[in-house]
Amino acid sequence: MASTFTFIFVALLVSTTLIRIWLGRRHIVYVQAHRNQVPTAFSGNIALDAHQKAADYTVAKSKLVITEATVQALLLAALTLGGGLQLIDDIWRNWLPNQDIIRGALVICSAMLVSSLIDLPFEYYKTFVVDEKFGFNKMTPTMFFSDLLKHSIVGIALGAPILFAALWLMQSAGQYWWLYLWVLWSLFNLVMLAVYPTFIAPLFNKFSPLKDESLKQRIEKLLTKCGFKSQGLFVMDGSARSSHGNAYFTGFGASKRVVFFDTLLERLNADEIEAVLAHELGHFKHNHVVKRIALMFFISFVGLALLGWLINQPWFYSGLGVTTTSNYMALILFLLVSPVFLFLLRPIMASYSRKNEFEADDYAAKHADAKRLIEALVKLYRDNASTLTPDPLHSAFYDSHPPASIRISKLAAYTS
Repeated sequence: MASTFTFIFVALLVSTTLIRIWLGRRHIVYVQAHRNQVPTAFSGNIALDAHQKAADYTVAKSKLVITEATVQALLLAALTLGGGLQLIDDIWRNWLPNQDIIRGALVICSAMLVSSLIDLPFEYYKTFVVDEKFGFNKMTPTMFFSDLLKHSIVGIALGAPILFAALWLMQSAGQYWWLYLWVLWSLFNLVMLAVYPTFIAPLFNKFSPLKDESLKQRIEKLLTKCGFKSQGLFVMDGSARSSHGNAYFTGFGASKRVVFFDTLLERLNADEIEAVLAHELGHFKHNHVVKRIALMFFISFVGLALLGWLINQPWFYSGLGVTTTSNYMALILFLLVSPVFLFLLRPIMASYSRKNEFEADDYAAKHADAKRLIEALVKLYRDNASTLTPDPLHSAFYDSHPPASIRISKLAAYTS
């Protein structure tokens, strides 16, 4: 059984990596082939040089993703079949032979640290080479590593208690430990949704109340019309790190906030901002956030139930290059290899997300001016250097938002 599982894992790891590379190369070729002509629907609003910049930016990012996918696959193979996890476990086992929970936490953290150190150069290159080249990066190396340190501290402060609780439940709570852990994990996520806007997000960005009174009154009128109650309207200093623009809702329950990037407010007029906000309200009115939370809880329930069974299967460990079985080793193995087995579900999840975007656009067109939303989206596509000509298959596989041409054509139907 172990050899069969090893074969399945290797086959999936190789095939998914090759698919990622193939899709990336398709995307590059397609974008380059359409680089020298702006799509007709955008020819009056986006200049050729802006279209070419978006194409070149997309190609640069796609090349980096291909390299990263290859490295990630090699790292996963090294940690599992290459004996990396077993080596980490042996080291900590020699130092802490009788401390299963502490040792388990250290093994898991060590594996995550190795993975993070491998990912770090790609994130640095993306920020200071790719984004810098195309004029999007506003960060300094000091700010980059300061953010990294903050994320690490917050991650440890929030993650360590959950990790220790998980390992304790796995050891002491009997055969239904996975169900108790699922309840704990679900409660933790709900609490995080509530406290993140107020206590965690301000650690990384400055949030100030919206000061434009006329715009504020206009937005509050729209919120009231749509039955949305928020804790406030805030402007985030996104320009401190990037020139990309965005707007979003954050929080849960009474802690909901409306957040605008300062870069967005600089680029869009009041009509366009209202239309963008109407789109975000569409997500709220269609309960997209609640549905995604419910889906996340369902997936975690199924995943933990599966782990509750796999933890007692010797072939699960030996099939992935581990010779010493333990609760913590089952947990880290499951976390590492799950993405490989779930990869082919990505098009389904992306399709569901695009469906939500169409629904939000439909809502925005009915409660604001569809023409203004089109104008706002065109500006965002141009200023964020988002390609107008993605490879259709790559887009269907990955993109959470519909391609620009399809999205604009649907919105244009409301203006005719």
